[in-house]
Amino acid sequence: MAAPLAFAQTAPELASPAATSAPIQPASETPPVPAITAAPLAEEQATESEGLLTQLLQPPGRSDIPHDLSPVGMFMAADWVVKSVMIGLALASLMTWTVWLAKSLELAGARRRAHAVIKAISGSRTLSEALAATERRNGPAAQMLRQAALELQLSEGALDYAENSGVKERVSSTLGRIEAFAGRRMMRGTGALATIGSVGPFVGLFGTVWGIMNSFIGISESQTTNLAVVAPGIAEALLATAIGLVAAIPAVVIYNIFARSITGYRQLLADAAAGVERLVSRDLDFRKVPPGMKAKSTVSLVAGE
Repeated sequence: MAAPLAFAQTAPELASPAATSAPIQPASETPPVPAITAAPLAEEQATESEGLLTQLLQPPGRSDIPHDLSPVGMFMAADWVVKSVMIGLALASLMTWTVWLAKSLELAGARRRAHAVIKAISGSRTLSEALAATERRNGPAAQMLRQAALELQLSEGALDYAENSGVKERVSSTLGRIEAFAGRRMMRGTGALATIGSVGPFVGLFGTVWGIMNSFIGISESQTTNLAVVAPGIAEALLATAIGLVAAIPAVVIYNIFARSITGYRQLLADAAAGVERLVSRDLDFRKVPPGMKAKSTVSLVAGE
């Protein structure tokens, strides 16, 4: 009985002071766990979802797809054949507007000179008066007066012995040649307008066909029918057709305007030629009139005015 008592007495002495001093916690209590909020997790999930959606809607960039789909960007990204077609059509359009500006100024000046000479012819009774009134004038109408006077001077020796019909025929032939030459000269440059107007759309169509063919080749090589891959090449090809129409339509319109204007100008030259022929015929008729009668005729004309 003494041994168990001794063990009971020495057991408390074996316990350390720290063990005896530490408070005994109940077994049911657990250490506190830090609280986790759901807001940062939801924001992170939303950011990941937006990133995936952006990757799906915007596929990774490709070197063969131009990002700049403006006309300049499509031109720079086009094939060299399509690019050559565009450059040629742009030069044709520049030629069209250059011809329009140059011919408009030339035609306006020619019509103004013709009107001035016709007015001088209408106000003259003889060929010499018309020559004096148009001495400083240039142009086909003034040249008609000078050539008619030259023909009369060359035929001076035969006027008293031959009929006047021969001189009139020669004068009419000379005036007709002057009129035809002036019309051909005024038509210079308009042939380019006709060519551009008729050929421009077909040249642009050639560039379009070539570009679409390259697009189909790119589809077969990439093995994809994604519109983002196909659309840039087709847009570049259609740009060639658009430039062809831009070059051709103004050329056709300007050519038709010039055709009508030049026809009206030739009518003015025909009126000038008819006036010159009337002056020549009047001078030939009055040549056969005696000097005294010629003076009376002149006085009667002045009195009639």
